Amino acid sequence: MTDAVVTDLDRLVSVYVKIRDKKTELAAEFNEKEKDLDAKLDKIKAALLEHCKATGTESVKTASGTFWRSQKKRFWTSDWEAMSRFIVDNEAVDLLEKRISQGNMRQFLEENPELHPPGLNADNEYTITVRRKK
Repeated sequence: MTDAVVTDLDRLVSVYVKIRDKKTELAAEFNEKEKDLDAKLDKIKAALLEHCKATGTESVKTASGTFWRSQKKRFWTSDWEAMSRFIVDNEAVDLLEKRISQGNMRQFLEENPELHPPGLNADNEYTITVRRKK
């Protein structure tokens, strides 16, 4: 290789490294700012959830937009061996994905209230959805 080619390659590598480093720096700045904004949004969501709880309302329309709370239900197990036996014994294979199928588990429990899979955990959580005014 000629000295000119080596010099050009070195310059390209140098510029590449500088650009990559700048991208890393900008991503870190963005992530930090995003965390701050997410924390502020979480505080606002908590206040809106508290309003819904205190007033017994499910949705509120304001001049700026509408917010509503919805319930998110999740299922998981702490005992996969027992859960697997339960699923096989009750021919409920449709409850499985790589994780517990949330919709299928909800339906199974509704249809079989007397059965409770061993190791099953459930969690209910209200969330807030905000839509911009149109």
